[in-house]
Amino acid sequence: MSTRNLIRRIPGLPTSDGAGVKLTRLIGQPALDMLDPFLLLDAFGSERGTDYIAGFPEHPHRGFETVTYMLAGRMRHRDNHGNSGLLVAGGAQWMTAGAGLIHSEMPEQSDGEMRGFQLWVNLPATHKMIAPRYQDIAPEQIPVLTPLPGASVRVIAGDAFGTQGPVQGIVTQPLFVDITLAAGAALTLPLEVEHSAFAYVFEGAGVHFGDTWLPVQELGVLGAGAQVKLRSADAPSRLILVAAAPLHEPVARYGPFVMNTRAQIEQAIADFRNGRM
Repeated sequence: MSTRNLIRRIPGLPTSDGAGVKLTRLIGQPALDMLDPFLLLDAFGSERGTDYIAGFPEHPHRGFETVTYMLAGRMRHRDNHGNSGLLVAGGAQWMTAGAGLIHSEMPEQSDGEMRGFQLWVNLPATHKMIAPRYQDIAPEQIPVLTPLPGASVRVIAGDAFGTQGPVQGIVTQPLFVDITLAAGAALTLPLEVEHSAFAYVFEGAGVHFGDTWLPVQELGVLGAGAQVKLRSADAPSRLILVAAAPLHEPVARYGPFVMNTRAQIEQAIADFRNGRM
């Protein structure tokens, strides 16, 4: 089977979003505008409440999906459809904005560590105006596998080693796994050949991908292939690995709206301003 190597390494860009939450932008920045169908990836993490306490007050979305994966801390989401849920450490939320909603994501703590990721995944033209929905995933719903000694895999979405993650019904057929490797441990994971894929090592020293190397806190874009071979450095490492089917469609973006044409963006802005979202 063909093996994927790294074809790009992307340093994170320190920035802020929402009402001033400090984060590191990995996708959706000058060095990597997007990786079809991935529009944005932010890593956030701080033990200082001032870095995150302002949260993400009410804001709209249309035309794509947001994925939040919490490593530490507690965050409450609410929307204008009456939905509410609490994201806790080890949990995830896959929100399909579709035709549009207005929601907030606010910390339920004022101190202590808050850490995690937010990923934006594009929707195809045929699904941009579907009804919004949430998939709130509690930590205990996420299967934890030990396919080999020294390797642990949490499966949030997709199929890994014959086990399905709890996130279901996503049109881009994503794989989202959280992998922990002991020092020197190795793991081979099959991937769909045509899917775009990236990895981000957020703990440890770094990970080998085939014959290429990804240090901690850099995003690695994976080339083509039917599998990925990982090997940790001489220290334990932890990473997320994400893959999904590219859409190969035109992308029109304006802030929290992602459509296919400029006219659709203008319609989204008008609908938001006129209370139709």
